[in-house]
Amino acid sequence: MSVFPATAAAKAADRRAARTGGTGPASRNQRAAYLFIAPLGLGFALFYFWPMIQTFYFSFTEFGPFGGHTWIGGDNYARVVKDVTVWQALGNTLVYCGIGLTALPLALVVASLLNRRGLRAVPLYRALYFVPFVTLPVAVGLVWNWLYNGDFGLLNEVLGWFGVDRHYWVSDPSTAVFAIGAVMVWSTTGYYLIIFMAGIKGIPRDYYEAAELDGAGAVRRFFTITLPLLSPTIFFASVICMIQSLQVFDLIYIMMGEKNPAVGDTQSVVGLFYKWAFTENAQGAAAALAFLLMLLIAALTYLQFRLQRRWVHYG
Repeated sequence: MSVFPATAAAKAADRRAARTGGTGPASRNQRAAYLFIAPLGLGFALFYFWPMIQTFYFSFTEFGPFGGHTWIGGDNYARVVKDVTVWQALGNTLVYCGIGLTALPLALVVASLLNRRGLRAVPLYRALYFVPFVTLPVAVGLVWNWLYNGDFGLLNEVLGWFGVDRHYWVSDPSTAVFAIGAVMVWSTTGYYLIIFMAGIKGIPRDYYEAAELDGAGAVRRFFTITLPLLSPTIFFASVICMIQSLQVFDLIYIMMGEKNPAVGDTQSVVGLFYKWAFTENAQGAAAALAFLLMLLIAALTYLQFRLQRRWVHYG
């Protein structure tokens, strides 16, 4: 008798045991799997799913000055839609997102350069690029505020050597958003650099050697080998980068402060949420704003997953 039918019969018995709560190997493996994911599932339910449900509920309520809340229906959502500052904050957030995404091609180019054969001190370069990402946003904001300072900042001093007049980069509404966006790119490029370098390491070296034998230059190898085979990694990085950029808050808060004349022109959606919830005691409207931002992030992420079928290669 063949061994295969006996093995298939054993697997079928395990599946039946698993469905009926038996004691077969499959059932034990299933219980072990549930046991391992239980802490993560519990944490997700307590710290993500339940707060999300509460936020949705509070978005239909109004909080009193001494606590407590009353049901007011969809008034908070009407306020969000009609408030001009919401649309301005949304526009600023989308600009921050667009600027933040420029960190991806920058990191990709640097990662390709650092993966060249024969390049020395690669770990040192990698660490130098990664340091800004692990630095506290408060420290980053304070240092860049000094660099951007219109009276004694280092940036104005350097530009002055080339005849450029002094400028108040974070106090001028026309430049403040881009000045903050540049800091975002500077502080996150190292993170995506590490991801891309790991992805490039996973590409078989034989492909590059074969392309070199065929006479392909470095630029052609990048576009015909590196870019297509790295597309799953680029897609993952783009999803993470977009979500982080849409939630930007701490860096803006530190760099702009509360007395900067350009605060309103640089405010993000999360910054407006903070203002409503903790300064103006409008927790209900803030909850509605937060819930709509979550829906926007979910919609854009879904769109990214739909579009990735056209340019991501998993083969």
